[in-house]
Amino acid sequence: MAERKPSLTRAPERPELERLLKLNKEKGVSEATIQEQRASFAYGNAPKGSRITKDSARTASKSVRLHA
Repeated sequence: MAERKPSLTRAPERPELERLLKLNKEKGVSEATIQEQRASFAYGNAPKGSRITKDSARTASKSVRLHA
């Protein structure tokens, strides 16, 4: 059996990525962005051959609310 390399190594430094992540966390997410992501998720997971369109998913995402 082949010898395996250790898989738990430290991730390389990525200062630009860290800066962008920090900036994004501070900015937050708008309600419009969340609605668009919701519509995109529904459209992307619709079965092949369904009559669901991106616009119909967008319309439905405005009326459907999750209750916690």
